[in-house]
Amino acid sequence: MRAAYASKADPDHPLQALTVGEFPEPTPPDEWALVDVRAASLNQHDLWSLRGVGLRPDRLPMILGCDAAGVDDQGNEVVIFPVVADPDDPRGLSLLSEHFPGTLAERVAVPRENLVPKPSGVSFLDAACLPTAWLTAFHMLTTRGRVDEASAVLVQGAGGGVATAAVALAVAMGKRVYATSRDATKRERIAELGATAVEAGARLPERVDVVIESVGAPTFDHSMKCSAPGARIVVCGATGGHLATVDLRRLFAMRLDVLGSTMGTRDDLVALLDLMVARDVRPTIDSTYGFTAVADAFAKLESGDIFGKVAIDFLH
Repeated sequence: MRAAYASKADPDHPLQALTVGEFPEPTPPDEWALVDVRAASLNQHDLWSLRGVGLRPDRLPMILGCDAAGVDDQGNEVVIFPVVADPDDPRGLSLLSEHFPGTLAERVAVPRENLVPKPSGVSFLDAACLPTAWLTAFHMLTTRGRVDEASAVLVQGAGGGVATAAVALAVAMGKRVYATSRDATKRERIAELGATAVEAGARLPERVDVVIESVGAPTFDHSMKCSAPGARIVVCGATGGHLATVDLRRLFAMRLDVLGSTMGTRDDLVALLDLMVARDVRPTIDSTYGFTAVADAFAKLESGDIFGKVAIDFLH
């Protein structure tokens, strides 16, 4: 079968570690299902894997990809929840493409319990954008950020997958949403999603109850200054740097909660799909590539010049 996989690790030139070609067919163990992949999407996690981060050398070659939607071996249209129980991992779990082969292949084997029914009104392409970035944003807002108690939300560094998803979801939930970007064009597109777009570091017209933080060091002080008393600053990444300076006086005086977050649960993915159908929300897709152009899709992701998700259509 056709697959896109990491054949080696290259910290400095990750695209040189990408191979696209034939790969052995998966053989699912008991209680696992075989899924014909119809669509997938890329994440920064895939580039980190090509760099060798989180992917041990003894697990190479490894099929990349966490996100996909397709048809299972019983003919059901499904979305794949990518978190798999893994006793060999210190976390007790791993993402597809870390220990078990990922989704950037014509067929993928996953635990049957990881299959979520795809609503008929959601396309394979849209569904394939959800299991990592959108699920992460949903979990940050709902479980960690308790957004149901909030009136206003700040999303730092909107433009990437998680941040763009957080903007769209918070708007759909009826919150006042502010989103920052250094790029004027991205600010225009953020505004089209229903948020108030501001320059990075700009003063907001009000303090917010929830901050979605994935940038890290360059924005963390701004996140704290924009927080209302008792606000939750939810952190899922540090793309701009992981050593942020924290003013502890503001932290305790404003009673701020700084919360780490990663991915979400299968139940979160079900709830996310229900919300998207009920509120008619669909993911922002920056660009779509056929599988024959998957290397171009990776180059697009690595460029950083994206707004939303990079998707792979296996039917073209």
